Amino acid sequence: MIINNRKPEFECNEIFLKRWSPRAMSGEEISDEELMILFEAAKWAPSTYNAQPWRFLYAKRGSEDWEKFLDLLVEPNRVWCKNAAALVVMISKKTFEHNGKPDSTSSLCSGSAWQNLALQATMNGLVTHGMAGFDYERARKALKIPEDYKVEMMIAIGRPGKKEDLPENLQEKEIPSGRKKLKEIVMKGEFKELEV
Repeated sequence: MIINNRKPEFECNEIFLKRWSPRAMSGEEISDEELMILFEAAKWAPSTYNAQPWRFLYAKRGSEDWEKFLDLLVEPNRVWCKNAAALVVMISKKTFEHNGKPDSTSSLCSGSAWQNLALQATMNGLVTHGMAGFDYERARKALKIPEDYKVEMMIAIGRPGKKEDLPENLQEKEIPSGRKKLKEIVMKGEFKELEV
C-alpha cells in the first residue's frame, strides 16, 4: 500500500498514511457541527485515571476572537493560517482533579486527544496542522488560561486548499513527509544508540 508517496514497512490502516499536516487551506468555513465532531473524537482518547486533562479553546474564521488567535502565531505561520477555518489552542491540566496531585502524563494524554482529532479530520475530508510556532505566554494571557494548565499547541483546521496559493517558499514543503525506519525507533530490550 502506498498513499501520498508513503509506503509502510508493515501493513497498517491507511488512515495513518493519509493523515498529514498540509498548510494549504481553502479559506472556506466549516460548520459548528463539523468542528464539534472533531472535538467529539478527541474526547474519547485514553488518559491516566480517565482524567481527560485536555481542553480546547477555539476561534472560527470571521468570529470576534479570530484575530486574537491569529495574532498569537509567529509570522511564518500567520501567512498561511489566515486561510484556516478554525484555530485551536490546546491546553492540559497539570494536576489530577480527583486528588490535586501532579499529572506527569497530561501532555502525553493530550497528545492522544490531538491524534484522535487529526485522524477524524482526515476521515471527514478536512485538514489539520499542529504548531508550536506561536507565543505561549501571550496565549496564556490573551485567553485567560489558569496557571494550573500547560499551553500545549495550536492547531489550524480547514478544508484542503491549493499549494499554488501558498507563498513560493512553502509550496515545495507541501508534501506528506516520510518517517524513520522502525529499526531507528524500536529496540528489543535495552536502549541501543544506532550507528550512523
